[in-house]
Amino acid sequence: MFGQKPSQGTLFKASQFLHEELPIRLAHRVKELEELPRNLNEMPSIVKVKNWYAQSFQDLIDLPPPQLSSAMRDRLKHASKNGDSRTLPPSVPNPSLRRSMKPNSLHPSVPIGHRYYTNIDEVDFPPEINEYTSTFVKTIEAIKRRHDPVVTTMAQGILEYKERLKSDLIDTDIQQFLDRFYMSRIGIRMLIGQHSALYRGPYRRKDYVGVICTKTNIREVALDAIANSRFICEDYYGLFKAPEVQMFCPGDIEFMYVPSHLNHMIFELLKNSLRAVVERFGTDYEDEYPPIKLVIAHGKEDITIKISDEGGGIPRSGIPLVWTYMYTTAEAQELEQDFNQSDFKAPMAGFGYGLPISRLVSLE
Repeated sequence: MFGQKPSQGTLFKASQFLHEELPIRLAHRVKELEELPRNLNEMPSIVKVKNWYAQSFQDLIDLPPPQLSSAMRDRLKHASKNGDSRTLPPSVPNPSLRRSMKPNSLHPSVPIGHRYYTNIDEVDFPPEINEYTSTFVKTIEAIKRRHDPVVTTMAQGILEYKERLKSDLIDTDIQQFLDRFYMSRIGIRMLIGQHSALYRGPYRRKDYVGVICTKTNIREVALDAIANSRFICEDYYGLFKAPEVQMFCPGDIEFMYVPSHLNHMIFELLKNSLRAVVERFGTDYEDEYPPIKLVIAHGKEDITIKISDEGGGIPRSGIPLVWTYMYTTAEAQELEQDFNQSDFKAPMAGFGYGLPISRLVSLE
């Protein structure tokens, strides 16, 4: 939004915005974790995740605001007014809405874009502003690292819950909670990652604006996901050579997207296909594995990625459950004691989180 080289003033205003926004989002998650039904909030791994969110909330609350002179505060306040804010590009009108509709009186008088996107002249800002922005970025980067193992830790908590209940399925209300929880997590990490990347922008490639790539090359992203998923497969099953993945892509297709999100979705789907093929044909027939096909189709209005394999598919009885958490055709996995560290190696399968979280990533 701010371009590849945002000004110090713009980064400062963005830091202030996130300094207010992130604690709110973290507090909502802590409250939800405390109020989980059926004693799920008592599971040790769930308590651990709640404590991470509470600690991150406290870190942001304890971070002091910059001490600015009255003149600088007036300057920043003046730049935040509508008349001095650069108008953001208008969105494409929604044809389903009547043009005669009046603005909702509940909407804030200042558009959300003007709360943190302001046209502040590039001048010599006091060192307090630069120090605050630097400290804030380091703080949110530490929070992001702390929350790296949240997904697998939550999965472990659900496993603990299922073992207590002696059941393989989870209730609808918990399913809905997990959807909200992980969607919020994706949003928080997107905000932190974007702000951190903008702050450290000079070190990124020229076609990146934060974590958003204006020319995301699907072929390159897919090749990276193929290499990573095959490596994980070879390591997990002790194979010399994982099943081949044949990619069909009509040239170099580029579009604006977050490459890490696209990589995650392709990677998770390929892991499923690789596991299905290996387990159907066995680990002693490496030279006879049928290839997995990854087809990329570029239409007039959309881009479609299709992954197909000969791993036997999903049982008909499991089709209604494929988008639910904890459903998996693989044997349930137990994590090691150090699974809460950010550099741990997660198992290839067994948690049933690949498809539902990939769907949430695609919606973000």
